[in-house]
Amino acid sequence: MARVPRQAPQAFSRQQAHPVDEVLPVGKLTLYGFQHVLAFYAAAVIVPILLGNALELSHEQLVYLINADLLTCGIASIIQALGVWRIGARMPLVQGVTFTAVSPMIAIGQGAGGGTAGLLVVYGAVITAGIATFLFAPFFSKLVKYFPPVVIGTILTIIGLTLIPQALQDAAGGAQLMGKPEYGDLKNLGYALGTLLFILAVVRIGKPYLSSLAVLLGLIGGTGVAWLLGDVDFSAVQKANWFGVSTPFHYGMPKFEVFPIIAMLVVMLITMVETTGDVYAIGEIARKRVDNDTVARALRADGVATVLGGIFNSFPYVAFAENIGLVRMSKVMSRFVVVAAGGFMIVLGLLPKAGSLVAAIPHPVLGGAAISMFGMVATVGIQILGKVDLREERNALILAVSLGAAMLPTAVAPFFDRMPEDVRAVLNSGITLGGLTAILLNLLFNVFTRRSAIEIDWDEIEDDDADTETPHLTAVQEPAGGYEPQGGYQPADPYGPYTPQGPHGPQSPQPPYGQQGQPGQQGPHWGLPTH
Repeated sequence: MARVPRQAPQAFSRQQAHPVDEVLPVGKLTLYGFQHVLAFYAAAVIVPILLGNALELSHEQLVYLINADLLTCGIASIIQALGVWRIGARMPLVQGVTFTAVSPMIAIGQGAGGGTAGLLVVYGAVITAGIATFLFAPFFSKLVKYFPPVVIGTILTIIGLTLIPQALQDAAGGAQLMGKPEYGDLKNLGYALGTLLFILAVVRIGKPYLSSLAVLLGLIGGTGVAWLLGDVDFSAVQKANWFGVSTPFHYGMPKFEVFPIIAMLVVMLITMVETTGDVYAIGEIARKRVDNDTVARALRADGVATVLGGIFNSFPYVAFAENIGLVRMSKVMSRFVVVAAGGFMIVLGLLPKAGSLVAAIPHPVLGGAAISMFGMVATVGIQILGKVDLREERNALILAVSLGAAMLPTAVAPFFDRMPEDVRAVLNSGITLGGLTAILLNLLFNVFTRRSAIEIDWDEIEDDDADTETPHLTAVQEPAGGYEPQGGYQPADPYGPYTPQGPHGPQSPQPPYGQQGQPGQQGPHWGLPTH
């Protein structure tokens, strides 16, 4: 096939900053950053609420956990997006408490007697796991070749699918209403459906700038309607203090016990895979190169954030998949938007009254917005799976069995009730179970055999502002024992050609489809089996 010369192949590097590194005006940074906070807020506070209720903490202790969580989320997000030394991916990734750790932490805390005594054992395991993650990050990043699209795509799809039930539960009124007549009330469902339809309408008929604020407008609009109908309670805002600081080791010095540490190390292994998938997903969305060093920096940020979580009375942190959907929907790629969001989180963590105001958003309104957000996370995973040849039986089995395993604790809650408590702490997480299944099956089917591989050419992704690439596949036979790709892979662009336009830039004409450049040797070694 004849090649068409590329036009302005270094447009981002010579003429302007890459959209990821673009610093937006203060007004837009404020709006987009606050939208990220609202999109992630419900998922951020649900972990301390679940853990606090399970360990029977008092109301004051629970509020303290929420404030500590928000404060640490803000610091961790700034570190991840802004970057410090070799820590932080410098990508628009929001840090939040991983859902993977919820069940293990509850089991650890209850096994230690519950209450603050249980928290101390949890924090000891969290700090140890964070240090291990930081130290292991550069080595894990070199193992990316053992996590091909079939694994990354499967894990991201599982994350989205297992989070959607939480959104649906909020849409029905929230977990606190389960078993009560108000759960699933038509009014709650109306708020959720109305919020979702409003978001879809804004995206459908709004201009790019307005569409990028669809989630924020949906949450504000849904809350406004609920307030007019008398279903929003702001009494907690009046009772909350204006200022509060989370101090290190508020509940006492952590306790370090062997089995809780082992359980948390397994959790962090899964979250490292989760973060790896999130980094590659955001790299494709933003058209920015992702390599082993990028992954290592992102994982170091996870480790630092997790250590800070244990010190400041919070929990393990991971690059939040929830906000990837928002980046995809808004098309705002600037990492400085996440820095602004981190600033908002710190403020919310220091001002309980401000946090209470955001917490006043009704659960059904949050649920309606979250359905679209969590669904987008699964969509990113499905998009990555589009690079996988699912006609190959091994790949199809990896996906099928992993999805089935992930659904066990989600669809059949008491499935593992007869398992030992330590084992149950790991298996009761659909993300953990499905992720481990995908990793192990890939090792069995694709790593310990001679398989062909393809890789992603990140040079072509970064230069797609000039033209849109046609997929060019080169399969190579690998030596036994590992992946050493010799050819290049340019994926079909599911997002359309990237130009400096977007919701915050000038519009520019799109180049014709079908131009193709020279495949390169860059990118992660994503081994994709071929016939």
